[in-house]
Amino acid sequence: MPYRLVRGSASDDVVEVLTLLLENARLGNVTGIVLAATMRKSRYITTISGACMTNPTFARGMLLSLSDELGQMSREGDLSETR
Repeated sequence: MPYRLVRGSASDDVVEVLTLLLENARLGNVTGIVLAATMRKSRYITTISGACMTNPTFARGMLLSLSDELGQMSREGDLSETR
């Protein structure tokens, strides 16, 4: 059976979240960001900017909250609920 290369497409929910963030950043509502994003080929990127850079203690607290949420999701095995 011959193989065919299928081009990957962006996930709709990822585009939706990034669009919402960009709109809010342009309005001045997003003051800082701590970001971890998965890329193709099991790669990832991380970055910190804005208020998260100037207040790393608060940024770490946000990340710990996210870590707790991911831990709960992995324990429950229900990945259908995202925020």
